[in-house]
Amino acid sequence: MGAQAGPCAMVIFGAGGDLTKRKLIPAVYNLAKERLLPDHFAIVGVSLEKYSTEEFRKRLSDEVKEYASGDIDQKSWDWFTQRIYYTSGDFKDPALYQNLKNLLDQADKDQGTQGNALFYLATSPEFFPIVAKQLGDAGLTAEKEKSWRRVVIEKPFGHDLQSAIALNRALNEVLSEKQIYRIDHYLGKETVQNILAFRFANGIFEPVWNRRYVDHVQVTVAEELGVEMRGGYYDSAGALRDMVPNHIFQLITLCAMEPPIGFDADAVHDEQTKILRAFQPLTPEKVLDHAVRGQYGEGEIDATGVPAYRAEPHVDPKSNTPTFVAMSLQIDNWRWAGVPFYLRTGKRLKRRMSQIVIRFRRPPFVLFRKTVVDSLNPNELVINIQPDEGISLTFEAKIPGPTVKLGAVDMDFQYSDYFGSTPSTGYETLLYDCMTGDPTLFQRADMVEAAWAVVQPVLDVWAALPPRDFPNYAAGSMGPAQAFEMLRRDGREWREHMPKTGVCKAAPLARSAD
Repeated sequence: MGAQAGPCAMVIFGAGGDLTKRKLIPAVYNLAKERLLPDHFAIVGVSLEKYSTEEFRKRLSDEVKEYASGDIDQKSWDWFTQRIYYTSGDFKDPALYQNLKNLLDQADKDQGTQGNALFYLATSPEFFPIVAKQLGDAGLTAEKEKSWRRVVIEKPFGHDLQSAIALNRALNEVLSEKQIYRIDHYLGKETVQNILAFRFANGIFEPVWNRRYVDHVQVTVAEELGVEMRGGYYDSAGALRDMVPNHIFQLITLCAMEPPIGFDADAVHDEQTKILRAFQPLTPEKVLDHAVRGQYGEGEIDATGVPAYRAEPHVDPKSNTPTFVAMSLQIDNWRWAGVPFYLRTGKRLKRRMSQIVIRFRRPPFVLFRKTVVDSLNPNELVINIQPDEGISLTFEAKIPGPTVKLGAVDMDFQYSDYFGSTPSTGYETLLYDCMTGDPTLFQRADMVEAAWAVVQPVLDVWAALPPRDFPNYAAGSMGPAQAFEMLRRDGREWREHMPKTGVCKAAPLARSAD
């Protein structure tokens, strides 16, 4: 982020919901505080609840004190609130959109937004095609002269391949592809954005970033939290739909893609899409061995008892919805053929952890045959996304002494240590890119459909064969035993420990025969 965005209005459908108060308003306020919002800016809230503009401003002023990611600067907040407007109505009612049109005209007159508008659909997915069509029918998506109109939708982008295709078709009936911004908040994290810079700006890594040197890749997105109050949504989605076609596949494509010809959106998206299309299809027989599902039972998190998934609010007591998924995938191209990509994600796991592990091949042991060293550990490059954003490289070093003994050394880079920390919700960069018209960190229609095509065979098999062993992992564990067995069959194991903080710390235990 750099210069201020141009004049615009941001319209939030679902302005009375959790996403707005927890993420969107704090994120836009952070942009204001960093002077990245334009001087000519407005926010228009749209929701079913009946508020006046003044009542809505007061509500946001109360809520931001709880959900802001940093201290509130009253001068910045006062500037911000004077640019907030509100209207209410049923999303299916054409009259709402006429009222919205009038309110945008008023905001343009008051704030000088120059007819530019960003429509953020912070609603249930069922309303995406409805709101888009109503916007189109009301003429609110039409771009006139130099003004622009964009629509942002949150994941999930469909429920399966067929619904994703239908959603894309519905959106494209009223919007051009360049007007659609499919947002994934994971891509707002600095470490995720840094993957391409790390790979392509450093000459020491890209030459070994291939099947000749890499043994396998692991992607873990683990959450300590359960479903909280989202049981109604989650019970119809589950871990596979909720996380894999979007968050996790975005991480894998950024790690596995070929160098793009530039960092413009289409160049990056083209290479990401090639990776999604290069995944080897999972036959029904392969699904049984290469995909694991789980559901948590009761257990303990941080020594505190927590209920089973089926006992959570708004969840069917007999639910077969998976809260955990692990998969083994192969990318069938020249760079990655034969290199497994393992992924896992789940709720109520032992620790909150999102990381990518590049595990390199073991070196030949012959040089150490006549020493006390009895094994060589593979080198690992770990990209930590949360909770502590950073990059760690593990390698072997000789422990001082008269005999040859090896110890593991971690070289850790923590973002906060080198660059400091800036209050962030994870949405700031993405919202700024929406305003400036940079779709690089957003998903294109063909990417969405290619991702669903990879997981559709798993959805089909799991729908045909309901699980018989749910719940099959305890809350506070790292998932069902089958996920560990999936890697053991390949002679591998999941990385379970977090990298140590600090720089170049040698492990105290040597691997030797004495």
